[in-house]
Amino acid sequence: MFYKFVKALDEKFGFEQAKAHCDVPCGIYDPIVAQISALTVVRMMDLMAALEGEGVAFDNSMSRYVTVKEEHAEQAKHEVRVIWGDFIGPDHVKEYPELPELVHNIMKLGSKARQTADREAGVAFVDAINQFAAIFWAIKGVKTKQAKAPYAPALEMVYPDL
Repeated sequence: MFYKFVKALDEKFGFEQAKAHCDVPCGIYDPIVAQISALTVVRMMDLMAALEGEGVAFDNSMSRYVTVKEEHAEQAKHEVRVIWGDFIGPDHVKEYPELPELVHNIMKLGSKARQTADREAGVAFVDAINQFAAIFWAIKGVKTKQAKAPYAPALEMVYPDL
């Protein structure tokens, strides 16, 4: 009965659908999405810097690179915010007191990566998220390793050593 009532209201007013990563403690957290997103930011910056020409084809490619760069910078920030807000607790901050400043720095670097095409800022964004990933896995009791990503721009990444 209640379901039919809510469905009728929705059909009449068209409520916006809510979306969330997880409102229950599912325990499925992994910084890899943030890491790959940050790596994509640098890749788009590299493609933007290498793009030559002019006209419609140039404008089309450049606008696509910029759009992807901005979307992935925001995605990386989102993923870190979810882990920060839903997983990291006071005990973790006590053990890793650098976490609040690191997360703040990630947010600032992500914004800079969106605002500019500064590759150094993009690489710093990747590095900061790698530091976050290393701490995340340490909290989970999982050893990590560093290796170059197997695709451009082939930056060093932190991976769980399983």
